[in-house]
Amino acid sequence: MTIEEEVFKRTKIDFDKISEYGFKKDKSLYKYSKNIMNNNFRVDIEIQEDGIVKGKIFDLFFDAEYTNFRVEGSMGSFASQVKEEFENLLKDIRNNCFTKESFIYEQSNRIAQAIKEKYGDDPEFEWEKFPGYATFRNKESKKWYGIIMNLDKSKLDENSTGEVEIINIKLEPSEVEDLLKLDGFYPAYHMNKKSWITIILNNSISDEKILKLMEKSYSYTVLNKNSSNEWIIPANPKYFDIEKALKENKKIIWKQSANIKINDIVYLYVAAPYSSIMYKFKVIEINIPYEYKDENVKMQRVMQLDLITRYKKGKLSFSKLKDFGINAIRGPRYMPLALSQYINKGNYNL
Repeated sequence: MTIEEEVFKRTKIDFDKISEYGFKKDKSLYKYSKNIMNNNFRVDIEIQEDGIVKGKIFDLFFDAEYTNFRVEGSMGSFASQVKEEFENLLKDIRNNCFTKESFIYEQSNRIAQAIKEKYGDDPEFEWEKFPGYATFRNKESKKWYGIIMNLDKSKLDENSTGEVEIINIKLEPSEVEDLLKLDGFYPAYHMNKKSWITIILNNSISDEKILKLMEKSYSYTVLNKNSSNEWIIPANPKYFDIEKALKENKKIIWKQSANIKINDIVYLYVAAPYSSIMYKFKVIEINIPYEYKDENVKMQRVMQLDLITRYKKGKLSFSKLKDFGINAIRGPRYMPLALSQYINKGNYNL
């Protein structure tokens, strides 16, 4: 990366301000010159219409371009001083003529702005060690639905090098498989490659396409909080034989959980050896007094559940639930909207 690229990374030019600073337009270029080092050297700066900045230094005594300041690792103190004055001039131009941007690529900044307008979420820069990494997080569920990172392209393609900016998006595994067959999509960098995908934000994939994929990723983070909430509740077959209970009556009682109300939907996740969602119930009565206590459970209130659907064993397994961001089921939890949609459009019923 050149000195200019480093100084002007994550900035956007303001052409009105560069004219005020003293730049003169010459065809498609904006030019500025200034003497440094006690007038022994002249810096010539050119800015292209796309905002790319390039600079040269000329030794006025020898009337020749001076390039020693760009040699890495072998500069003497004089070349280092020239480099420092050059950088100081660039930084002054940046501070007076450019505005700060969150990301390097124009497409990255457009995508971030579109996310802000649609979901109200700003990028979160969470890692001091990686200042260019930013997550997009659903404010309500606190879950990520996108992450922008800058990295060397060799991390994605061993035959390429150079810094690129990418976005990771979460999708259904089947869609990830399909997209990876197309140009411009890569196995997810530093994320679960089964359910995330990487796109380089260099305009190879349109904003419209990326934002449509982002909608799907966002849906994984949405809590399904409609007029009738949907819940996932764990059941341990070691302590209660639910299948036996359902053979006797499709209505069963269950320990009352806070916030669950009449007409809510409950998906019962049965732990090992099944480790799957196996039943769907509707809540038909709540807050029924019921005193019970043993070494495994204590109950003071229960709710009555009415069986709607049985699911095939293993079809909605824990490994499948992990694709939708569920990494543990230790107690009642909201059903993610994307998982609810997945279950109800599939053929998993007995």
